[in-house]
Amino acid sequence: QLQLVESGGGLVQPGGSLRLSCTASKFTLNRYVIGWFRQAPGKEREGVSCISSNSGVTKYINSVKGRFTISRDDAKNTVYLQMNSLKPEDTGVYYCASSTVWTLATTEYTNWGRGTQVAVSS
Repeated sequence: QLQLVESGGGLVQPGGSLRLSCTASKFTLNRYVIGWFRQAPGKEREGVSCISSNSGVTKYINSVKGRFTISRDDAKNTVYLQMNSLKPEDTGVYYCASSTVWTLATTEYTNWGRGTQVAVSS
């Protein structure tokens, strides 16, 4: 089964920044919608942001608009999530996955990575 690989998580103070990366070795990311998701302890996994396959159109949930930026580097076959002005409520395990549908619904995504932990705390 194809799988994406996330990296870049860590511990950061409130107001800090992190950049997450999502890569794949066995398929080309720009042929799919790539989404970033997060799961906080005791909560369901939620979609955070996604980027379209061709035009690079992006989508964000309201709570991260203006703070997070999703982008894609096709030469590196990598999708990034730049996270600025981080808040404690951004804490969780962040995953990337692929889809053929323009949506943030987790049920429409496959090829999930194992996740990278993000902790925002003072």
